[in-house]
Amino acid sequence: MNFNAVDRRELLRRCGMGFGSLGLAALMNETGLLTSEIKANDQLNPLTVKKPQFPAKAKRVIHLFMNGGPSHVDTFDPKPLLTKYHGKALPMANLRTERKTGAAFGSPFKFKKYGKSGIEVSEIFEHTAQHIDDICVIRSMHADVPNHEPSLMLMNCGEARQVRPSFGSWMTYGLGSENQNLPGFIAMCPGGYPIQESQNWQAGFLPGVYQGTYIDSQHTDVEKLVQYVRNKYVGNQTQRKQLDLLLEFNREHQKNRPNDPQLEARIQSFELAFRMQKDATDAFDISREPEKNREAYGNSPVARTILMAKRLIERGVRMVQVWQGRDQPWDSHDDLEIQHKRLATDVDKAIAALITDLKRLGLFEETLIIWGGEFGRTPVVELPTPGSNAGKINGRDHNHHGFTMWLAGGGVKGGYVHGATDEFGFAAAEKKVHVHDLHATLLKLLGFDHEKFTYRYAGRDFRFTDLYGNVVNELIA
Repeated sequence: MNFNAVDRRELLRRCGMGFGSLGLAALMNETGLLTSEIKANDQLNPLTVKKPQFPAKAKRVIHLFMNGGPSHVDTFDPKPLLTKYHGKALPMANLRTERKTGAAFGSPFKFKKYGKSGIEVSEIFEHTAQHIDDICVIRSMHADVPNHEPSLMLMNCGEARQVRPSFGSWMTYGLGSENQNLPGFIAMCPGGYPIQESQNWQAGFLPGVYQGTYIDSQHTDVEKLVQYVRNKYVGNQTQRKQLDLLLEFNREHQKNRPNDPQLEARIQSFELAFRMQKDATDAFDISREPEKNREAYGNSPVARTILMAKRLIERGVRMVQVWQGRDQPWDSHDDLEIQHKRLATDVDKAIAALITDLKRLGLFEETLIIWGGEFGRTPVVELPTPGSNAGKINGRDHNHHGFTMWLAGGGVKGGYVHGATDEFGFAAAEKKVHVHDLHATLLKLLGFDHEKFTYRYAGRDFRFTDLYGNVVNELIA
């Protein structure tokens, strides 16, 4: 046999009277590619669409991140006893949080029952509340510490201290992207970075191509949103020839560095940037939306960002994370009534319009919407400290002991309240859901077993939930 004249499949077919072919078939997936060829194909196009571990309704995610920590007792978790005890000490010791706290602080906002489910929602989210029968409210969330930085990392990356891949990076690693001309994972924050900056959407030890692409969505001009999205110097054909030549040089350079993920990520970024010139100008240009639709979302920077998120999801982007704004806008240590009302007003109509829009497009059941911050806020007032809240006693401290998040679409049980905090809203008391539990549940909604969805790094199989987490099946329809 001339081994130089046959390929490996033909070699296996001829060897051992064809038994080599049986072994070959066992190594092949549904597409007919060898495991080694899948890896090679992923290296050439790591964002190619992949199937989850099992069928699932959710295919994409919009994460509405209310960074800074919205107060659950002022939004989706009413506590009438706080009004009764307003200005008085609670009949229990205040739990330890980041700063000193004092008397009970009754909510300045009124709550009302909405929908057939009769779930109570604050007046500052009256538009979102119109969709409460499609929303699953988790009132028993809890995290680990009352500090922004580790809590942001825990919520986004499943680990508060060590460098780990973000949720969006895990998603694009597991599912790829349905649009090869746009990033699979996009993080948008109007006005600048949230605290912890790009660590919130980092790829960690995953290949760099899975890292989130950051967009400062305060702008309305597409060329300011995505720098250099249009090449003003050469046409597409000339630019393609230039990139082909550059790719040849890079691949030659890569032969001596075959296991360098940063080099591969850089090569892929050039290709993606070229492809984005075609689709990005359309996806980010909300002026192409009907005027009535733009009015339904509102004109605040974060409202426009939510509209962009809809357009990106509509075009096959796997995950879009929308931040309220730079730094930590919901961090209301003082003037909570003013700040929370303003922040809610900026997003409330847009959230309602998003749900309506996704239903109209037939995308709601396939799109998982997540709302919440890194933690909640105390039901008691924060006491003044030098240089922080300027002597005011009208705000709340950070509270990781108990807070609220909600989910909608993507196979979630709508019109349902899961768990509860204690009668004052200080700590999760019934059907507690840790952040790891939430992550395990989100992965199941997307078609993954969180214990088996892993990536080998430094001799260990890592997962998004680390060594923890239990799926909360009650949240799933």
